Amino acid sequence: MILPHRFTLLLATLLITAGHALASDNATTPWSYGKGASGPEHWGELNAAYEGCSQGSYQSPIDIRNPEKADLPALQFGYQVIEPFFVNNGATVKIQVPAGQTLTLGTQRYELQEVHFHTPSEEAFNGRRAEMVAHFVHKNALGQLAVLAVLLQAGKPSSAYGPVFAHLPRPGEKISVEGLKLDLNSLLPAERSYYAYSGSLTTPPCSEGVQWMIMRQTVQIGPDQVKAFRALFNANARPVQALNGRAVYVSD
Repeated sequence: MILPHRFTLLLATLLITAGHALASDNATTPWSYGKGASGPEHWGELNAAYEGCSQGSYQSPIDIRNPEKADLPALQFGYQVIEPFFVNNGATVKIQVPAGQTLTLGTQRYELQEVHFHTPSEEAFNGRRAEMVAHFVHKNALGQLAVLAVLLQAGKPSSAYGPVFAHLPRPGEKISVEGLKLDLNSLLPAERSYYAYSGSLTTPPCSEGVQWMIMRQTVQIGPDQVKAFRALFNANARPVQALNGRAVYVSD
């Protein structure tokens, strides 16, 4: 498969920079999504390890406008039915997954680390955000990160996401449910086209060198499912960041 020249350079850049993405991820200075001194506008001031939040040039999330059509590599999922753990770390709810859940992108093979949620969606499209987003965080053998975003729109209740919203843990809580199975493939939209760009983690330390893929097709979840999550997190989305000349691609 032939990639557009700039997307090839994007992947090459990731091979160089993504190794630094986790270098300072162990920093523990408290931060928040509020409007106070610990909020997103001040993350870069809280800890030297967080300087990328204010000084980085390729930050996430972004507002996607006028993406360039490109022959992007197909997303090949090796997801299975799992027995999940649900964790509330005070910033979001995470689904912890067992080893062996894979995503192959071209010649790169990544392993799923976790799935977590934001409300509203961190990604915007022409200034508009969905009610929620699920971020599937992957890492390859070199430690390089690739995050897949699935936008969640309020509509018909989702049986696939039902087990998640039915067992949301409280802050600081980690739970498992005896006999509960979660089909990771069912959490994805049926149509697999996507947007791609180079960005960063959306929480401190905001490390760059993260490959982002945002699915074009949204997934519906019920209003009560959105309400259940927002009872824990009224809003946990970083504001959109400047594009700074980056190209955003969309698969044909």
